[in-house]
Amino acid sequence: MKSKKKKPFSEYRHLKRKIIFGILLLLAGSFAVTALVYFLVLRGRVNVWAVNILVTIFKGDYPRAENVYFEISRHKAVIMAGASLLIFVVSLPFFVSRVTGYFKAINDGIDALNSPEDEIRLPQDLAVVERTLHSVRAKMIGQTAETKLLEQRKNDLIVYLAHDLKTPLASVTGYISLLLDGEDIPEELRLKYLHIVQEKAGRLEELIDEFFEIARYNLSDIKIHYGNINLTRLLEQLVFEFKPMLAEKNLSCRLSAGEDLRMECDADKIQRVFDNLLRNAVLYSYPDTEIFVCARELENDFEITFQNSGDTIPADKLERIFEQFYRLDSARSAKGGAGLGLAIAKKIVELHGGNITAQSENETTVFTVVLPKKPPVLPSDTDKV
Repeated sequence: MKSKKKKPFSEYRHLKRKIIFGILLLLAGSFAVTALVYFLVLRGRVNVWAVNILVTIFKGDYPRAENVYFEISRHKAVIMAGASLLIFVVSLPFFVSRVTGYFKAINDGIDALNSPEDEIRLPQDLAVVERTLHSVRAKMIGQTAETKLLEQRKNDLIVYLAHDLKTPLASVTGYISLLLDGEDIPEELRLKYLHIVQEKAGRLEELIDEFFEIARYNLSDIKIHYGNINLTRLLEQLVFEFKPMLAEKNLSCRLSAGEDLRMECDADKIQRVFDNLLRNAVLYSYPDTEIFVCARELENDFEITFQNSGDTIPADKLERIFEQFYRLDSARSAKGGAGLGLAIAKKIVELHGGNITAQSENETTVFTVVLPKKPPVLPSDTDKV
């Protein structure tokens, strides 16, 4: 990691040295030109020409010209310094124009970022900047494509949900009409119709909740508020609350956890993660099977796994299972939600400094959550309570 950071810095340092060397070379050149003029004009035979020029300037006054010449010779150091400075100042704009050319090249490269068809080409001295701009462009293209894909998934999901709303709504309307129009409906049949209406109304409520989930979804809004919790008790409470849902498919849930596992985390957010994982385990488990939840303490972390028996998730879908708005049941079966649960779970776990993974083979699926015992250095979007 360190070498990757030092390499660009060394290339910028090379450019800085080159600019400093150019300035020093310009100064040295100025002194060299001044020294050359001095030795040609104020020393040797050429000095006669200098005196003659002064005689011409002073209109034949040779003594005056000679005095001026010797006066100039006596202050040669000052005159040389002044002449060198003058040459340096006159030459400096040409050097600066080359340096400012770097900024123009960088500016042209930045302008080309939004135009994938435009080539980003900078001078060799700015090779590191050119690579950085190419990297930024690649990220921008990737982010744009990802944003379009997420928006398309979101739009498709809304269309699917809108379509799914029609089925239970039509059922509710139809059975209510039967109840209203049928005066001699047997009590047993009437109760059956009412149970169906209740079931379809529940499905409508779930779909409407999914609409609200999509509407308010924004991962950047998730804030973490740390507190000390008993992980064992949290999982015990979770398993207890799922008993009615487990009973519907004749499932059992076995919990294996230490007696008193304590950790620093956001209890509400972590409960949401575990709730989502256990809910998925119930939804996708074969009937009459067991769900196994295990929490164990590692050296610096806690590892929590949720294992269930069900259809093996294909490898290509397993890779995308934590993506936003991605649903395993693309055919819009009643199992699928808005495709946000696992994406939100992943974000929450990562904000805690942990990670979440999934494995599926031989009709067994395991989700593994690893959370640090103590919170990481708190970023700006977390708080300690």
